[in-house]
Amino acid sequence: MPRPTAAQLAYGSATVIVSTIAMLLLSQTSTGIGIAVISAAALALGLLVALTVPIPRRRGRHAAGRPAAAPVAATGFPVDVPADVRVPEPRAASEHSVHH
Repeated sequence: MPRPTAAQLAYGSATVIVSTIAMLLLSQTSTGIGIAVISAAALALGLLVALTVPIPRRRGRHAAGRPAAAPVAATGFPVDVPADVRVPEPRAASEHSVHH
C-alpha cells in the first residue's frame, strides 16, 4: 500500500476534527459511550475521506503499466499518421455550414 500524501493526511485530519466537534455539538451528549461512538464515527469518516482523495498519477512510460502516448505534431494529429490523412480536403463553397 502506498504511503499517504500530504493532501490525504490534511483532508482526513480536518474531517475527523470538524466532524467530531459538529457531532458533539449537535448531539449534546455528555456520556462516555456517546463520545466514544461519535469519535469512532468521526475516525471512520476521516479515513473514508483520506482514501477517496485522488492520488496524483506518475507521468512517464511506465506509469500504470501503459506505454506513453504517441508524439503529437503541432496539427494535433499523431506524428505517425501520414500527411495526406492529417490534412482534410478543402470544402466547396456550398458545403459550408453557415449559409448567407
